[in-house]
Amino acid sequence: MKPISADSHVVEGRDVFTGLAERFGDKAPRIMDVGDQVDAIVVPERGMRGVSVARMGMASSRLARNEPLGRKPGHKPDVAHMKDPELVALFNSGYAGMRKGLVDGAHRYEDQDVDGLAAEFLYPGFFAMFSFPDTELLVALQKNYNDWLHDYATASGGRLYGLAAIPVQDPAAAAEELDRVIKLGFRGGCIPCTSPAGRPYFDEDYEPIWSLAEEAGFPLSMHVGCGSYVPPEYRPTKARRDAIADYAATQHTVQGTIVEFLCRGVCERHPNLKIVVAEFNAGWIAHWLDRVEQGLARERRNMDEPYTGAPPHEIWRRQFYATIEDDRPALATRHLIGVENLMWGSDYPHTDSTWPCSIDVLDELFDGVAPEDRDRITRTNVQELYGLH
Repeated sequence: MKPISADSHVVEGRDVFTGLAERFGDKAPRIMDVGDQVDAIVVPERGMRGVSVARMGMASSRLARNEPLGRKPGHKPDVAHMKDPELVALFNSGYAGMRKGLVDGAHRYEDQDVDGLAAEFLYPGFFAMFSFPDTELLVALQKNYNDWLHDYATASGGRLYGLAAIPVQDPAAAAEELDRVIKLGFRGGCIPCTSPAGRPYFDEDYEPIWSLAEEAGFPLSMHVGCGSYVPPEYRPTKARRDAIADYAATQHTVQGTIVEFLCRGVCERHPNLKIVVAEFNAGWIAHWLDRVEQGLARERRNMDEPYTGAPPHEIWRRQFYATIEDDRPALATRHLIGVENLMWGSDYPHTDSTWPCSIDVLDELFDGVAPEDRDRITRTNVQELYGLH
């Protein structure tokens, strides 16, 4: 049975940004050529540099290059050097240089067939759509995105499933948009992996969102890099940053957010709400859940009222899922995390993707793992979570 990617991505088309500049001026994103960048997502008030759409589809260039792919057994292909002449040439061609499937959902099957996949669940490519400080702009952008994503996925004939963006920064607008995308046929959605500043996810303002998602059987995902805007007063004191340490510690950005659901009453009030922790991998989770339980035990000593919720491990098993790519530690601890709580994703077309050799990576990664566990993690769990038949 072909695997299903629970974590792939789109490269947003031009229509996602239609009309925003006219409504919001220079603080709105738009597609434009600027300097040596072709088809970049630019926010003029932040400076005339942008996010190249071609870079967002970087992994899709692998078959078009002369340089052979380097890869360690059980791992994704090595990351290409950003100054490689072949790669730079592809970047400089923008949308025109990308594979057809990244601009037209009707052709995405071609990329899936190269990789041996049955289907993909789609997250944004433009992560910044979750972190605009202007909430009205953020809501408008995410509505545009959801409309475009619906059309892009529908064109695939059942091989693509978009995950709608939910603008929780405005809880009333979020509930309205959630209701709309459910009626459009979306099977799940995305919320920021860090809650809006000053309003943690256990705030009562979000209750209509959690209730609606729970009632509809609509899983909500928190994806790496998709954090809420952080006002200056909430930012840590500037210190020297280390890019290697930051990448290695990305799970830190979502751990506090998970606790907001896990230990602060949200999951207790909404025991059927499903939450996906996407692209943070999972080799850290078993140990971390032990630490959460220890932390809760320490906090109980100072509580006026006794804690009556289920243990964090139990809530995790009941309500949470995590996606992995080539994460051996996650498989080694899968029975502690929950085999039913793990889902595999190719991350296509991002640079961390296993494309175009996902099947080889999976064969190596799952060597020695029971076939039924492999089937659950690479296919059955995502089918059950999102109601695929």
